[in-house]
Amino acid sequence: MHRRYLLAAAALLAGAFPALAAPEPFRVEGLPRGGFLTIREAPDADSAAVETVPVGRRLLGFGCTNETPSGNTWCRVKFGRSVGWARRRYLTPD
Repeated sequence: MHRRYLLAAAALLAGAFPALAAPEPFRVEGLPRGGFLTIREAPDADSAAVETVPVGRRLLGFGCTNETPSGNTWCRVKFGRSVGWARRRYLTPD
């Protein structure tokens, strides 16, 4: 009986949180040569920086959104051990 409650609770929680998109490889482009893309804590240019990624480097994307106060499209990304948000306009599918 206890196991049935645990399974039911797990099913409810799984539906409460959307799954992350499958990882998609991107390359940083569209910035000046020698430039860096800033990964931020939140999808906002004023949010704290988490990491910088040099132009030409690869990272993984996990879905994008344009539902931001600025209306810009931001993608959830991972570079090394750092996870945050980056502007979509600087990410090219790799």
